[in-house]
Amino acid sequence: MSRTPDQIAADRARYDEHQRRGLQNAPKALPGPSVIPAAPITNPIHAETIPGGWYWSSTLKAGDTIRIAQEHGPAAVAMIAWSLADTSERLNLPDTVKVQWTTAIARGRVLFSDMGRVMLSVTEAASSAHDGLVGGSTAASNAAKYAGDTRNTRDNFILVAGKLGLDRRDIPSALTFFAPVRVLDDGNFVWREDLRRPGDYVDLRAEMDLVIGLSNCPHPLDPSPDYAPRPVEVTRYRAAPPAADDLCRTATAEAVRGFENNALQSA
Repeated sequence: MSRTPDQIAADRARYDEHQRRGLQNAPKALPGPSVIPAAPITNPIHAETIPGGWYWSSTLKAGDTIRIAQEHGPAAVAMIAWSLADTSERLNLPDTVKVQWTTAIARGRVLFSDMGRVMLSVTEAASSAHDGLVGGSTAASNAAKYAGDTRNTRDNFILVAGKLGLDRRDIPSALTFFAPVRVLDDGNFVWREDLRRPGDYVDLRAEMDLVIGLSNCPHPLDPSPDYAPRPVEVTRYRAAPPAADDLCRTATAEAVRGFENNALQSA
């Protein structure tokens, strides 16, 4: 049944009021983008180069941090994640966007699971040119854009899931780093190439034991007609224990509750 204009306006007013109250608990300003070039990592545990078109998966212990860096030019890197203790708990991008009132994945934000817990904290980010709405490429989206046989993110993640004893139904929606997607007023998606920064990188601190999968394939909205993904560098290192006033843990009331849920689970 279609809604009347008055019903739509009333729903919008309720949403705006709910958002206003939610934003009252957010910081007045998050820090700006992380500086480029990134500070050197002095205690790397593991370093990996993901070739263009390929994927990589790894376990992370709580407190481990990974840096995903564009040292070879722009490339879009899609990520999914599961709890290591229970893979039915997985990354939930709709909740991540909804409870933080923004689609911008920036320094100080956190990534939620579908159990209301914090999986990862964004401790460094040289831009917020990341996409949590569209998802990664598929065989169909590649076939519509490129000639020949090209690798895609969906099939890469099927391979990642299979190695864990999981299947297609266990693959959550993907967060794609370095993909400058924005939403127009009419609801359409647009690719904002001007938001990309040479040397961009993001540091993600694991807040629970995780399995992550990364796929280095062009984003489906990338306007380039050429399939030429560049390699990306991933470095895992051990982060310093977060302080009591750690930005990611205190930035919003929702993040505070997420970390409380983490503590309850581990108690």
